[in-house]
Amino acid sequence: MSRPKIARKSTSIDMTAMCDVAFLLLSFFILTTKPKSSEAINVVTPTSVAVKPAPQKDVALFTIDKNGKIFISMDDESAKADIAQSINSTRGLGINVAAFKKAEFFGTAFGQIPAFLALPMERKIGDNLPGISIDTTAPGGSELNEWVRLIATAYQGRQLNVLLKGDNVSKYPSFKAVVDAFKKNDILKFQMVTNPESVPIGSELFKDNLKAPKKA
Repeated sequence: MSRPKIARKSTSIDMTAMCDVAFLLLSFFILTTKPKSSEAINVVTPTSVAVKPAPQKDVALFTIDKNGKIFISMDDESAKADIAQSINSTRGLGINVAAFKKAEFFGTAFGQIPAFLALPMERKIGDNLPGISIDTTAPGGSELNEWVRLIATAYQGRQLNVLLKGDNVSKYPSFKAVVDAFKKNDILKFQMVTNPESVPIGSELFKDNLKAPKKA
C-alpha cells in the first residue's frame, strides 16, 4: 500500500497587513514627535577627558554664556520657593512664588524678576536678558553674591551640588566673579560642566590608564 501524499502548501506570506501597520506607526510617530526646542541659553562648553558624571539632583547650576552673562538654575522647587519668599520679605517685590518655582532659570536684576516671570516662554531666552549683575560698585553690591547667599541658605542642612558651566569663549572676569561669590559664601567645592572626549592616544594620562590595574 503506497503512502498517502501530503499536499504541499505555498510558503508565501501576505505582508499587506504588516506593511499597513508599519506605515500607520510611522505616520503616528511623525505626527506626534516634537522637534527639540532651541536652548534658552546657548553655551558651547570646553572639552575634557573627565568621566565623572554631573549630579542630576539638588543642583544649583551657574551658567556663563559667550558674552559673559551669568544665569542661575535650580531643580528643587522647595528651595526656589524659600528664595522667592526671602526676596519678597527683604525687597518687597511681590514675586509670584508659584511662577518663581516653575522658572527654568534666572538672569535678570532682582527688581526685574516679576516682569521676567510674566514673559511668555518664547521670550525667556538668555540673549534677551542682561544676566545677573556682578558689579560690586553698584548700590548694595554684586547681586550675584546675594543670589549665592540665598541659595546656600535655602539648601542649609542638606545636600547642595554646585555646578559651573561656562562657554568656551567666555571671558575670565565673569568666571572669577562666580568663584569669588562662592568663596564669600563658604562654597568651596563645585564641579565644572564640560564636553567629554576620549583620552588622546600617547598622552601621559593615556599611559597612566594603561598602567592602572583593571577592576575585576
